[in-house]
Amino acid sequence: MKLNGRNAIITGAGQGLGASIAEYYVAEGASVLLCARDESSLTAVQDRLMAVRPVAEQRVLVQKTDVGDPAQVDSLIAHGLEQFERIDILVNNAGVYGPFGPIEAVAWDEWVDAIRINLMGTVYGCRALVPHFKRERYGKIICISGGGATNPLPWVSAYAASKAAVVRFAETLALEVRVFGIDVNAVAPGALATRLTDQLLAAGPDAIGRDFHDRMGKIQQSGGTPLDVPAKLCVYLGSKESDGITGKLLSAVWDPWQELQSRRADLDSSDVYTLRRIVPKDRGFPRGDK
Repeated sequence: MKLNGRNAIITGAGQGLGASIAEYYVAEGASVLLCARDESSLTAVQDRLMAVRPVAEQRVLVQKTDVGDPAQVDSLIAHGLEQFERIDILVNNAGVYGPFGPIEAVAWDEWVDAIRINLMGTVYGCRALVPHFKRERYGKIICISGGGATNPLPWVSAYAASKAAVVRFAETLALEVRVFGIDVNAVAPGALATRLTDQLLAAGPDAIGRDFHDRMGKIQQSGGTPLDVPAKLCVYLGSKESDGITGKLLSAVWDPWQELQSRRADLDSSDVYTLRRIVPKDRGFPRGDK
């Protein structure tokens, strides 16, 4: 089992991708502390995972938490350290789409709240746990990105802005903590058919644009990327197999992440799998080097 003996905190684990990551972590031997804002969904996931854990000593703990509230995050981290004594992995999965519509028309409080949850919730969770990782001289931080990180998403601007910021924060934090043996990476999970997709479709084409609405409809009809695809990448990034792989944005669907360890030398000296500005020469334009 790739995560045998490891302890992880997984946010947004009451349903969807977070619950799937928790399932795969437990299957690979990890003990987990799961959090979400809905306590009933957390309890349902806890009961299901406790029934299938492969090792009797494994623990599946839950705590209702809004990751955008620093006090609640502090309580979550303190509870995890009290129960496990050591935490090895933090999976920042909690997130929302935020309001839909043109920036001048959306509810400002809802736009700011999406930033609070998606970006501030990710950053503060890392801030709260990094001192522990530094003392241990080891740690794994996995931040769930999304389509908004690498592509503009008109009418879904809070989500797009926050997810792009999460990736750049992960790249930046990776450089800050690398010397302590802490790996920080972001995961692009693929086009998932989850409750967030349902929210987009329910908003309608007038709110999110006809093209985007049609694309979401096709994803829902096809079933989207299976949840186990990004969950398996999160297992890899939480395991010792990925030690030293850091500061990357990895696509669960398109990137050959299973082979990354054999390409460590190339990765360490390259900006592949990162957010970077495209300059004219990258596209073969005859002028403009900067």
